[in-house]
Amino acid sequence: MLRVAVVGSGPSGVYAAQDLVQQSRVPDVRVHVLDRLPCPYGLVRYGVAPDHEKIKSLQNNLRTVLEHERIDFIGNVEVGRHGLGPERLLELYHAVVYCVGAAKDRRLGIPGEDLPGSHSATDFVSWYSAHPDSAGNDFALGARSAVVIGVGNVAVDVARILARGADELRPTDVPQTALGALSVSQVREVHMVGRRGPSQAKFTTKELRELGSLPAAQVLVDPADLSLDPAYADPSASAVSALPAVNRRNLDVVRGWAAQPEQSRDRRIHLRFFLRPVELLEQGGRVAGVRFERTVPDGDGGVRGTGTYEEIEAQLVLRAVGYRGVPLPGLPFDEGRGTVPHAAGRILRDGVPSPGEYVAGWIKRGPTGVIGTNRPCAKETVASLLDDAATLALRPVAEDPLAELRKSGQRPVQWPGWLSIETAESALGRTLGRRTVKIPDWPGLLSAAGD
Repeated sequence: MLRVAVVGSGPSGVYAAQDLVQQSRVPDVRVHVLDRLPCPYGLVRYGVAPDHEKIKSLQNNLRTVLEHERIDFIGNVEVGRHGLGPERLLELYHAVVYCVGAAKDRRLGIPGEDLPGSHSATDFVSWYSAHPDSAGNDFALGARSAVVIGVGNVAVDVARILARGADELRPTDVPQTALGALSVSQVREVHMVGRRGPSQAKFTTKELRELGSLPAAQVLVDPADLSLDPAYADPSASAVSALPAVNRRNLDVVRGWAAQPEQSRDRRIHLRFFLRPVELLEQGGRVAGVRFERTVPDGDGGVRGTGTYEEIEAQLVLRAVGYRGVPLPGLPFDEGRGTVPHAAGRILRDGVPSPGEYVAGWIKRGPTGVIGTNRPCAKETVASLLDDAATLALRPVAEDPLAELRKSGQRPVQWPGWLSIETAESALGRTLGRRTVKIPDWPGLLSAAGD
């Protein structure tokens, strides 16, 4: 029997576990999917916006995998604490696949970034997704104007949640505290700002179009911003045909919004381009606006500053400029890339593959791609592991890894405990006159799990 631990129960971890038990090269593989949280599914549960129910339904597919007879979900187990580092894991399992994602947000590195009222989009997403580590900040929703810095899908999610009415979110699993705060939000102007043009923006067309379908908000685009984009200025130019299809579609969507007259709506989403943040402005001890420098294309796919500046009023600023991996104690780490060094998924220590140690997902390749990108990523890693399986299986490991986890001070939550959390969240929703509502805190989750 080959015992494998997969650290992380998001898509990359679940896909790795699925590939391990569905392959035929090594017939008897048993997988423990370990997670720091008592709940599975990673960013599908705690990163996908609550109004994206179709994407969140991917949990049903992940559930099917985690219910496989040779896979065990073991939550509330934190690797790197209580003596459970990589060295100890290799005493318990023949192989360990680390799928720990990229948990840290990137910073802007500009003056005023740490003013009250300035937050990472990561923290905002955790708050409305009921992540138990969320600080419970009200995010200054009494603000009149919010600036979201970034033009990727996370920025679109954040802008959309700010522009939605609470009644639209009530049917979702958004936690009651966040729903209550959003119901009294005074935010009426949302500015989503990117340093480059729409033909280089990272959002997908489906996400972008959703902004235009919000019943209480209108998307406004300044044609002056768009005129700086060579692909917008001349739709027949060769630059347009050279763009990926998604960028061409995005350009068409934005072009349509720029041509629309302003309407009377409760909220407005201003989509701005070619503006680079240089400073967050302060008034009364908290953020009051953002100073941007106008940029223009540099001819090499990037932008350069022009020395012309513009200020946008904002009492709430959310940066959505990407994620970054964080070091896991005991594993090698590439600080420049924010990833674990590897060769085809095999972790490299001093440039040499480390027997039994593997990596998949964002911590392997960086925070790129969509959920489906994790499938081929996991498959490559599992193929490497299977190539090594005959040698790995010769090494003696613990007879009962779960018992050893408990001895080390861990308090594992297994699949029945997670099902109890689901039941408790359904009951919570009923008491609030809603559907399922997430439990947002550690004590509530562990109590529901029976811990």
